[in-house]
Amino acid sequence: MSIVIITGGSRGIGAATALACAQRGLGVILTYNKNPDAAADVVGKITAADGTAVALELDVTDTTSFPAFAEAVRRTLQETWDRTDFDYLINNAGYGLYNPIATVTEDEFDGLFRVHLKGPFFLTQTLLPLIADGGHIVNLVSATSRVATAGVAPYASFKGGLEVLTRYMAKEFGDRRIRANSVSPGPIRTDLGGGLTDDFEAHLAARTALGRVGEPDEVGSVIAQLLSPANRWINAQSLEVSGGFDI
Repeated sequence: MSIVIITGGSRGIGAATALACAQRGLGVILTYNKNPDAAADVVGKITAADGTAVALELDVTDTTSFPAFAEAVRRTLQETWDRTDFDYLINNAGYGLYNPIATVTEDEFDGLFRVHLKGPFFLTQTLLPLIADGGHIVNLVSATSRVATAGVAPYASFKGGLEVLTRYMAKEFGDRRIRANSVSPGPIRTDLGGGLTDDFEAHLAARTALGRVGEPDEVGSVIAQLLSPANRWINAQSLEVSGGFDI
């Protein structure tokens, strides 16, 4: 059985990805930060459908916790699947902030940097020895790095940096046949940044060719499909999943 780790897998796109991966027969390790009940709910849905999933606590902004997390992953792999490695890493955890450049504080800037760029960089570095040769890394980026939207400059900047980092991962990990790609959602109905108001959702829908915002499972299913061996020649790419946002 192939195994995937999904950070921020207790809600939104992460939870939808966990469910989609389990439906494809993957073993799932999902992480949560502050909501163990939501993580347990996702694990329960997977196990109720005869899948296998484990939830582990992880604060992606705290790089000092990564060695202990790697040890927890090692124990979980051995105890649950009798394995010493895993196959896929989905760097998904994050949050949004809607402030114009003129009012963003240094603390807000640093928080977004830690969760969206520094965290994925050093978590991938820490877990790299546990990723099986021929594995796959998928980084969640954002259409906001392509389409400038007032109020999300730090978020979009770090997502753009993660998209660049993805190509470097593909380059540097290629000798182990580890692929790296990014998935770039457009407007999605989640609670990121406090969720969408009705007016803002209508505004985003009007800017989307298909006339609505997306649902988490419409991104999660793409990520799960991208992991398939059938897509083994897709590498160092960024795939936008947006229904045609601002085209």
